[in-house]
Amino acid sequence: MKQRYSFSFFTFVLRRTLLLALAATSMHLWGQQIPTLPPPRAGFTFPAKQTLTYSVDWRVFPAGTAVLHFESDGANEHLTADAETVSAINLLFHVSDKFQSTFDREKGCTTEFDKQTIEGRRQINSTLKLDYAQGKSVLDEKNLVTGQTKRLETGIPGCLTDLLTGVFYTSSQAMEVGKSFEIPVVDPLKTVVVTMKVDGREELKTPAGTFKTIRVVPTAEAGVVKNRGEIWLWYSDDERHLPVQMRARLFWGTITFRLASVENK
Repeated sequence: MKQRYSFSFFTFVLRRTLLLALAATSMHLWGQQIPTLPPPRAGFTFPAKQTLTYSVDWRVFPAGTAVLHFESDGANEHLTADAETVSAINLLFHVSDKFQSTFDREKGCTTEFDKQTIEGRRQINSTLKLDYAQGKSVLDEKNLVTGQTKRLETGIPGCLTDLLTGVFYTSSQAMEVGKSFEIPVVDPLKTVVVTMKVDGREELKTPAGTFKTIRVVPTAEAGVVKNRGEIWLWYSDDERHLPVQMRARLFWGTITFRLASVENK
């Protein structure tokens, strides 16, 4: 079990770290008003086509790669992510995760979030659809090993982002050191409000080059819940706000995503 949590890096960072670690520093608001997802800042547009490749390290060891692809489709944007473990880690615990999110280019609202997950013997496909007209989300999930299926429905308050898009949607927001903004993130059965604090500026070297960056950390009025870990996000200090580096520090070690290449295709 220890090996499983150590090497299932991509799902843990995207789901456990983004949801649990950020939820641990945010307010889980049941029965309270949830803020609307802020629209992209004036003049910002999501890329028509772009591929971002990240090298992923666990502690000091190479752990895998993650490839993210943006592509516009009329009023929508598709964001896909593929992650694979590499080398010795792949022998210990194989991970092959595929994610896809579809969201509105103008408002940012997620309409569908798909996951195809292979982690060791665990193989699960799921689709989360958000129906804003009906005010609900619907999750359909199938275990490819056992054949078991399930469907979950829950109410949603309004325009939301998802676990994958949240990190990259942040690029669309204005970033001023010392200020913050809130992003409501949807997950089956709950909505988590994440407050993103623009913490400072820093120069970083990655395989893709040297970048002047803006560092963003999750915070909350309710304070930090102890023993849940920390996460930092670095965005290029320019109009693109390109996600340059992502780092999660948890009890079993630190995972770091470093930008390796950017291709406009």
